[in-house]
Amino acid sequence: MTSFARRQAAGFGLLVLVAAASMLAEPDRLFAFARGLADRPALFGGLLVAVYLVRPLFAWPTSLVAVLAGYAYGPVWGFPVALSGTTGSALLPFLVARYVGEGSGLVAWIGDSGERFFAATGDLRGMVASRLAPAPSDPVSAAAGLSGVSTPAFVLGTAVGGLASVRWELVAAAGAVAVALLAGPAYRAVAARR
Repeated sequence: MTSFARRQAAGFGLLVLVAAASMLAEPDRLFAFARGLADRPALFGGLLVAVYLVRPLFAWPTSLVAVLAGYAYGPVWGFPVALSGTTGSALLPFLVARYVGEGSGLVAWIGDSGERFFAATGDLRGMVASRLAPAPSDPVSAAAGLSGVSTPAFVLGTAVGGLASVRWELVAAAGAVAVALLAGPAYRAVAARR
């Protein structure tokens, strides 16, 4: 078996594991356990780091874990903790997708589509826009990894995009900013196809 085939098999196995874990893991148990640690910030911080590390495995939304940070640390300290944790957690599917690399079929299509998107927008602008758009975090992270987005652009774009995910008004404004960021590259891409 070639190195490429082993990486593809590992990626497929991980995808099956994530699907199974997401069906079996219940975040309610996590919240119940976390409530007991909320008055002990150091222990709660350790739990939060562990949860952020396994969050992609269970396909839990990043907002779910951010709520935990806000619950224990309040809005002033909870927001930067949640933003850091969310950015670091999103890095995991990005790096796994980069390791798995190009493939065939759907994986190749996602990688090719992402490459065209980021070629038109630029890595940083594309990452900020994709984080501002209401799209699931982990598929966006994996697509960026398959597309060859640079790690610094991924991290900075994820963090900047996460700054806008505080309230629905900001999400609506972020969506408008995402459209504005993509309007020029989209027009150029359409004009180039004519």
